[in-house]
Amino acid sequence: MQPGISTHVFFQHRLHPGLLDALASSGARTIEVFAARHHFDYTDASAVRELAAWFRSNDVRGVLHQPVYITDRADTQWSRHVAPNLNLIAPEKFRRIAAMDEVKRAFESAEMIPFAAAVLDLGLRDTRWDEAAIEHSLTAIEHLKAFAGPLGLQLLLENTQNEVTTPAHLLHILEAGHFDKVGVSLDLGRLHLAQDGSKPAKDSGVGEAVQLLAGRIGQLHVHDNHGPFAPQDELADSAGSFQNAMEMKDEHLWPGEGTMDWAAVTAALGPLPPDTPGILEIAADRDESSETVARKAREFFQQQERQAEAHRE
Repeated sequence: MQPGISTHVFFQHRLHPGLLDALASSGARTIEVFAARHHFDYTDASAVRELAAWFRSNDVRGVLHQPVYITDRADTQWSRHVAPNLNLIAPEKFRRIAAMDEVKRAFESAEMIPFAAAVLDLGLRDTRWDEAAIEHSLTAIEHLKAFAGPLGLQLLLENTQNEVTTPAHLLHILEAGHFDKVGVSLDLGRLHLAQDGSKPAKDSGVGEAVQLLAGRIGQLHVHDNHGPFAPQDELADSAGSFQNAMEMKDEHLWPGEGTMDWAAVTAALGPLPPDTPGILEIAADRDESSETVARKAREFFQQQERQAEAHRE
């Protein structure tokens, strides 16, 4: 697994070269830029030029994560308490069109920034798997693939917390649409959350997903959580109230702060090419300095390399 990190860790701040420098100092070879207007305003030419200059001056691969919010004014409309509302496969046509337009606006930043790939989320949390979802997914991917191709972007579909994007359903969509050049961004934390209580896997289901999606995994999203069976009182304590307990499950913790068995996960990732980017996607925390983020990321990358070497031996 090649070291990588997402700017999601600084999501509450405006992204600037100083923060990118901090992420690069951790040893990350890939940086995923999270597209959100309050963080990286892809509609602001000066912001795009600033990031373009940084990526062209540094030997770091860039990846773009699609927007998950549609806001009229990013500086006043977004807050950490607002749920994602951009839905490429919404039942209403006008919502699908609005989502498609916003994603394309973000993709246009690749005209200047040398992004290699773009991560797509199909649906919102708890979106159901049905014929309409399949049809809308195929249409969205076909349309965005045609738009992204000339920009040099490979599309990577991400497994999220809904029925549409399970590894098996993503494979169905890719095969049904004959999307041979569309890949997958495999989110390890979401696999852990999707574990079936009757037969939980020590590796959080990573081995099964890797086998199923062999040859299609373009990168990994790496983060930890307490799983779907964490006692609600523990989640409520960390969230501050039982009302937020369910929302806290997808916690995006640093690896080792949750209940995932990272030695087992690392072993399950063994069949993947060693240069597959492993993107740390950590929750934003205003109290965590850029220096602390870089140090924690560096320590994880070193630990993963030791575990990978031990597994190879």
